[in-house]
Amino acid sequence: MEVTEKVIRPVTETKYLNADNVDRYRCIMRIFYENYGKLRYWLYQEDVYAQMIQDPYFADYRMDQCQQDLAMLTEWKNLVTMQDTRRVTSLEEFRNKKYQYQMSAYSVEIERLVLRLENLQVEGASLEPTLLERIRRALERFPQMAGAEAEEVHLWWNDLNHDFGRLNQNYQDYIRDLNSVKAEEMMRTREFLVFKDKLVEYLRSFVQGLQRNTGVIEECFRLLDPSVVETVLAKVVEYEQSIPRLDVEVTDEQLAQNVYDRYQSIRDWFVSEEGRENEAGKLFDATNEIIRRITRYAATLSEKNALGANRKEEYRHVAEIFLGCRDLTEAHRMSAMVFGMERTFHFRGDGDRVTDSMNAGVYEEPAAEFLLKPRTRTYREKTNRSAIRDSRKEKAEAKKKLLEEMEKDRQDVAKLERDGAIDFSALPVITPRVREILLKWLSDALEDNDYTAKTEDGRALTLDLTRAKERCVVHCEDGNFTMPCLRIVFFKQE
Repeated sequence: MEVTEKVIRPVTETKYLNADNVDRYRCIMRIFYENYGKLRYWLYQEDVYAQMIQDPYFADYRMDQCQQDLAMLTEWKNLVTMQDTRRVTSLEEFRNKKYQYQMSAYSVEIERLVLRLENLQVEGASLEPTLLERIRRALERFPQMAGAEAEEVHLWWNDLNHDFGRLNQNYQDYIRDLNSVKAEEMMRTREFLVFKDKLVEYLRSFVQGLQRNTGVIEECFRLLDPSVVETVLAKVVEYEQSIPRLDVEVTDEQLAQNVYDRYQSIRDWFVSEEGRENEAGKLFDATNEIIRRITRYAATLSEKNALGANRKEEYRHVAEIFLGCRDLTEAHRMSAMVFGMERTFHFRGDGDRVTDSMNAGVYEEPAAEFLLKPRTRTYREKTNRSAIRDSRKEKAEAKKKLLEEMEKDRQDVAKLERDGAIDFSALPVITPRVREILLKWLSDALEDNDYTAKTEDGRALTLDLTRAKERCVVHCEDGNFTMPCLRIVFFKQE
């Protein structure tokens, strides 16, 4: 994209579509557009006013309002004015400036777009296999266009682009409609079965047209000589350059780029390259998927209808059985057999069975009891109240036992101490409990920046790392492990 002044400037010509008095502005522009189609390009204020008040909606419309609306549309560049001096008979009439109004080129295109939007749902979209055949026949004439006149080539090129544009736009709109929420809801109704076959046949005929023509079109593109393509497109560009255009600034490079880009778009639509699927293949897959979905919905609806019919016959048969019951008691029994017992409770559990025999019945085994709790948030289990029990004796015994264990651990560790230090490389076989105490002291000291820590009884210690690079084996009752040669040194107590 090339950023130019035309691209970035605001389009003031569209303001009348959303202004405050949009009903008046749009009706005035529609009057101008309808007269434009009748080749009446210039209208007076009186002409516009006369056509406006013909509709009861503008019964209270005034001439001064019409003048203001025309002036506003002129300011927005929707209308072009020209003073009419042919009917002037006095200086006063010349000063009042009796104007004629004409639609601008932008406004004509805007009204065309608005009309297309208004009739979008009315026109609808369709899948036309004939467009594929027309494109195929046009491409088969591609080599002939190399020797034709530029005017004939340009006419052939416009027909090809028009057919391709219709094909591309129509298939996108039709597939979009079939994939819409409204179509999904319609496919789930019974009324859909009425025209299901017609829709499927319509889609299948289009798929057959795709299969017959897309392969031939792709082969035509692949067999085209690049020099022939260059010659034909050059003639199209030459004719485009020869067309005089008023108030349109289009360079020769832009015209050529536009023509070559259109050719490449048509080619990419039909030709598959390595690693890229063409648009025709995507359309083929999308159409087949829609056919499968339609068939699936139709089958589901048919099953529902068949199921309803069968169930209806079953209900009639059951009603006849109830009608043949002798009394109410027999009818109750029949109801229990057909519909089941009322207000039944089913329990399931993993109780212990007395026997694993598959022939044993539930009545031959002893009953199992299950405690059922209410399934409410406010339910709380009942607690039994008890008196406060004196546990001082148990606490004293537990404390005494703990102190005895601590004293035993202290004595076991003290046996390993030599000259105020414990050397891991000179330890005898130790118990798992002693190993746990020594490794805890070692871990506490390693976590400190100064490699110091304290024991459970308050003794300060530090680590001696002078032989940390050497390795030693510590022997334990449950196994051996290798570690660096470290020493735990205790500080002298003052």
